[in-house]
Amino acid sequence: GFVSLIGAGPGAEDLLTLRAHRVLQDADVVLHDALVPLEIVRMSRRDAEIISVGKRKGCHSKSQNEINHLMVEKAREGLKVVRLKSGDPMIFGRAGEELAHLRSHGVASEVVPGVTAALAGAAEAQLPLTLRGTASSVIFTTGHDLNGDHLPDWAQLALSGATITVYMGRTVARRTADRLVQAGLPSSTPVAVLENVGRSDTRRLVGTLADLETLGDEKKA
Repeated sequence: GFVSLIGAGPGAEDLLTLRAHRVLQDADVVLHDALVPLEIVRMSRRDAEIISVGKRKGCHSKSQNEINHLMVEKAREGLKVVRLKSGDPMIFGRAGEELAHLRSHGVASEVVPGVTAALAGAAEAQLPLTLRGTASSVIFTTGHDLNGDHLPDWAQLALSGATITVYMGRTVARRTADRLVQAGLPSSTPVAVLENVGRSDTRRLVGTLADLETLGDEKKA
Protein backbone atom coordinates (compact mmCIF):
# COMPACT_ATOMS: atom_id res chain seq x y z
CA GLY A 1 0.00 0.00 0.00
CA PHE A 2 0.86 3.66 -0.22
CA VAL A 3 -0.29 6.85 1.52
CA SER A 4 -0.48 10.29 -0.09
CA LEU A 5 -0.89 13.34 2.12
CA ILE A 6 -2.69 15.83 -0.12
CA GLY A 7 -3.28 19.53 0.40
CA ALA A 8 -6.75 20.45 -0.87
CA GLY A 9 -6.08 24.19 -0.71
CA PRO A 10 -8.26 26.76 1.06
CA GLY A 11 -11.60 25.67 -0.38
CA ALA A 12 -11.91 26.70 -4.01
CA GLU A 13 -12.11 23.65 -6.26
CA ASP A 14 -9.96 25.22 -8.97
CA LEU A 15 -7.11 25.82 -6.52
CA LEU A 16 -6.60 22.07 -6.20
CA THR A 17 -3.40 21.14 -8.04
CA LEU A 18 -3.43 18.86 -11.07
CA ARG A 19 -1.25 16.37 -9.20
CA ALA A 20 -3.62 16.33 -6.24
CA HIS A 21 -6.55 15.71 -8.57
CA ARG A 22 -4.75 12.86 -10.32
CA VAL A 23 -3.78 11.12 -7.06
CA LEU A 24 -7.27 11.62 -5.64
CA GLN A 25 -8.81 9.97 -8.72
CA ASP A 26 -6.50 6.98 -8.28
CA ALA A 27 -7.11 6.43 -4.55
CA ASP A 28 -8.87 3.39 -3.07
CA VAL A 29 -9.48 5.10 0.28
CA VAL A 30 -9.84 8.82 1.12
CA LEU A 31 -9.55 10.05 4.71
CA HIS A 32 -10.66 13.67 4.65
CA ASP A 33 -10.73 16.54 7.12
CA ALA A 34 -13.89 18.44 8.03
CA LEU A 35 -12.64 21.65 6.40
CA VAL A 36 -12.25 20.06 2.97
CA PRO A 37 -15.34 21.00 0.88
CA LEU A 38 -17.53 18.11 -0.27
CA GLU A 39 -17.07 19.30 -3.86
CA ILE A 40 -13.40 18.35 -3.59
CA VAL A 41 -14.06 15.10 -1.72
CA ARG A 42 -16.46 14.12 -4.53
CA MET A 43 -13.61 14.37 -7.03
CA SER A 44 -12.48 10.99 -5.69
CA ARG A 45 -12.99 7.83 -7.69
CA ARG A 46 -16.64 6.74 -7.59
CA ASP A 47 -15.93 3.42 -5.90
CA ALA A 48 -13.38 4.81 -3.41
CA GLU A 49 -14.06 4.36 0.30
CA ILE A 50 -14.65 7.81 1.81
CA ILE A 51 -14.00 8.26 5.53
CA SER A 52 -14.50 11.55 7.38
CA VAL A 53 -11.84 12.02 10.06
CA GLY A 54 -12.57 15.70 10.63
CA LYS A 55 -11.22 17.66 13.58
CA ARG A 56 -12.71 21.02 14.49
CA LYS A 57 -12.15 23.02 17.63
CA GLY A 58 -13.92 21.17 20.45
CA CYS A 59 -15.23 18.42 18.16
CA HIS A 60 -13.11 15.53 16.91
CA SER A 61 -14.73 12.70 14.95
CA LYS A 62 -11.43 10.80 15.06
CA SER A 63 -8.42 11.26 17.32
CA GLN A 64 -5.00 11.68 15.76
CA ASN A 65 -4.05 8.20 16.98
CA GLU A 66 -7.12 6.74 15.27
CA ILE A 67 -6.25 8.51 12.03
CA ASN A 68 -2.68 7.22 12.19
CA HIS A 69 -3.94 3.69 12.81
CA LEU A 70 -6.42 3.90 9.90
CA MET A 71 -3.75 5.01 7.43
CA VAL A 72 -1.48 2.11 8.36
CA GLU A 73 -4.33 -0.41 8.44
CA LYS A 74 -5.62 0.53 4.99
CA ALA A 75 -2.11 0.69 3.48
CA ARG A 76 -1.30 -2.78 4.82
CA GLU A 77 -4.32 -4.06 2.91
CA GLY A 78 -2.42 -3.05 -0.22
CA LEU A 79 -4.59 -0.01 -0.88
CA LYS A 80 -3.75 3.45 -2.21
CA VAL A 81 -4.69 5.78 0.62
CA VAL A 82 -5.19 9.54 0.43
CA ARG A 83 -5.09 11.66 3.57
CA LEU A 84 -6.90 14.77 2.33
CA LYS A 85 -6.23 17.95 4.30
CA SER A 86 -7.29 21.55 3.84
CA GLY A 87 -4.61 24.05 2.85
CA ASP A 88 -1.12 22.57 2.77
CA PRO A 89 -0.30 19.42 4.79
CA MET A 90 3.04 20.82 5.97
CA ILE A 91 1.62 24.03 7.49
CA PHE A 92 -0.33 23.39 10.71
CA GLY A 93 -1.55 20.12 9.20
CA ARG A 94 0.12 17.68 11.61
CA ALA A 95 1.84 16.09 8.63
CA GLY A 96 5.02 15.61 10.65
CA GLU A 97 3.27 13.31 13.13
CA GLU A 98 1.56 11.32 10.41
CA LEU A 99 4.68 10.90 8.28
CA ALA A 100 6.67 9.79 11.33
CA HIS A 101 3.98 7.21 12.18
CA LEU A 102 3.94 5.86 8.63
CA ARG A 103 7.73 5.61 8.54
CA SER A 104 7.81 3.80 11.88
CA HIS A 105 5.44 1.18 10.45
CA GLY A 106 7.29 0.81 7.15
CA VAL A 107 4.54 2.40 5.04
CA ALA A 108 5.65 4.30 1.92
CA SER A 109 4.25 7.79 1.54
CA GLU A 110 4.38 11.09 -0.34
CA VAL A 111 3.23 14.66 0.21
CA VAL A 112 1.31 16.59 -2.45
CA PRO A 113 1.44 20.29 -1.52
CA GLY A 114 -1.59 22.54 -1.50
CA VAL A 115 -2.23 26.29 -1.46
CA THR A 116 -2.15 27.42 2.15
CA ALA A 117 -4.70 29.96 3.42
CA ALA A 118 -2.20 32.80 3.90
CA LEU A 119 -1.11 32.67 0.26
CA ALA A 120 -4.64 32.30 -1.07
CA GLY A 121 -5.86 35.11 1.17
CA ALA A 122 -3.08 37.45 0.09
CA ALA A 123 -3.91 36.77 -3.56
CA GLU A 124 -7.65 37.16 -3.04
CA ALA A 125 -7.25 40.46 -1.17
CA GLN A 126 -4.39 41.60 -3.42
CA LEU A 127 -2.27 42.23 -0.33
CA PRO A 128 1.36 41.18 -0.98
CA LEU A 129 3.01 39.34 1.91
CA THR A 130 6.36 40.82 0.92
CA LEU A 131 6.85 44.36 -0.33
CA ARG A 132 10.13 45.96 -1.30
CA GLY A 133 11.15 48.50 1.32
CA THR A 134 8.41 47.43 3.74
CA ALA A 135 8.37 43.67 4.38
CA SER A 136 11.19 41.36 3.37
CA SER A 137 10.07 38.25 5.28
CA VAL A 138 6.90 36.37 6.22
CA ILE A 139 6.03 34.53 9.44
CA PHE A 140 3.41 31.76 9.52
CA THR A 141 2.25 31.27 13.09
CA THR A 142 -0.77 30.06 15.04
CA GLY A 143 -2.88 31.84 17.62
CA HIS A 144 -2.21 28.99 20.03
CA ASP A 145 1.33 30.33 20.47
CA LEU A 146 -0.16 33.24 22.42
CA ASN A 147 -1.59 31.13 25.24
CA GLY A 148 1.63 31.02 27.26
CA ASP A 149 3.12 33.63 29.56
CA HIS A 150 6.08 34.37 27.32
CA LEU A 151 5.95 36.58 24.25
CA PRO A 152 6.58 34.46 21.12
CA ASP A 153 9.78 35.20 19.21
CA TRP A 154 7.81 36.25 16.15
CA ALA A 155 6.46 39.29 18.01
CA GLN A 156 9.95 40.77 17.94
CA LEU A 157 10.32 39.90 14.26
CA ALA A 158 7.30 42.08 13.49
CA LEU A 159 9.34 45.09 14.54
CA SER A 160 11.90 44.34 11.84
CA GLY A 161 9.28 44.57 9.09
CA ALA A 162 8.18 40.95 8.82
CA THR A 163 4.60 40.24 7.76
CA ILE A 164 2.89 38.14 10.43
CA THR A 165 0.18 35.71 9.34
CA VAL A 166 -1.76 34.23 12.26
CA TYR A 167 -3.77 31.07 11.62
CA MET A 168 -6.69 30.13 13.89
CA GLY A 169 -6.45 33.53 15.52
CA ARG A 170 -9.99 34.77 16.00
CA THR A 171 -10.38 33.71 19.64
CA VAL A 172 -7.03 35.29 20.54
CA ALA A 173 -7.42 38.52 18.55
CA ARG A 174 -7.25 40.76 21.60
CA ARG A 175 -4.26 38.92 22.99
CA THR A 176 -2.52 39.11 19.62
CA ALA A 177 -2.98 42.88 19.45
CA ASP A 178 -1.92 43.38 23.07
CA ARG A 179 1.20 41.25 22.66
CA LEU A 180 2.29 43.01 19.47
CA VAL A 181 1.79 46.45 21.00
CA GLN A 182 3.69 45.22 24.04
CA ALA A 183 6.55 44.22 21.71
CA GLY A 184 6.64 47.78 20.41
CA LEU A 185 4.51 47.67 17.27
CA PRO A 186 2.40 50.85 16.80
CA SER A 187 -1.33 50.36 17.35
CA SER A 188 -1.83 52.05 13.96
CA THR A 189 -0.14 49.13 12.14
CA PRO A 190 -2.39 47.92 9.27
CA VAL A 191 -4.05 44.53 9.69
CA ALA A 192 -6.39 42.38 7.60
CA VAL A 193 -8.74 39.66 8.83
CA LEU A 194 -9.56 36.98 6.26
CA GLU A 195 -12.20 34.33 6.85
CA ASN A 196 -13.22 31.36 4.67
CA VAL A 197 -10.63 32.20 2.04
CA GLY A 198 -11.37 30.74 -1.37
CA ARG A 199 -15.04 30.07 -0.58
CA SER A 200 -18.25 31.77 -1.62
CA ASP A 201 -18.82 33.08 1.92
CA THR A 202 -15.36 34.60 2.29
CA ARG A 203 -14.97 37.76 4.36
CA ARG A 204 -12.20 40.34 4.13
CA LEU A 205 -11.88 43.04 6.79
CA VAL A 206 -9.19 45.67 7.07
CA GLY A 207 -8.21 48.03 9.87
CA THR A 208 -5.42 48.63 12.34
CA LEU A 209 -3.92 46.70 15.20
CA ALA A 210 -6.09 48.75 17.59
CA ASP A 211 -9.20 47.44 15.77
CA LEU A 212 -8.17 43.80 15.64
CA GLU A 213 -10.40 42.53 18.46
CA THR A 214 -13.59 43.91 16.92
CA LEU A 215 -12.82 43.50 13.22
CA GLY A 216 -14.47 40.09 13.10
CA ASP A 217 -17.81 41.70 14.03
CA GLU A 218 -17.68 44.13 11.10
CA LYS A 219 -19.47 43.74 7.80
CA LYS A 220 -17.68 42.36 4.75
CA ALA A 221 -15.12 44.79 3.25
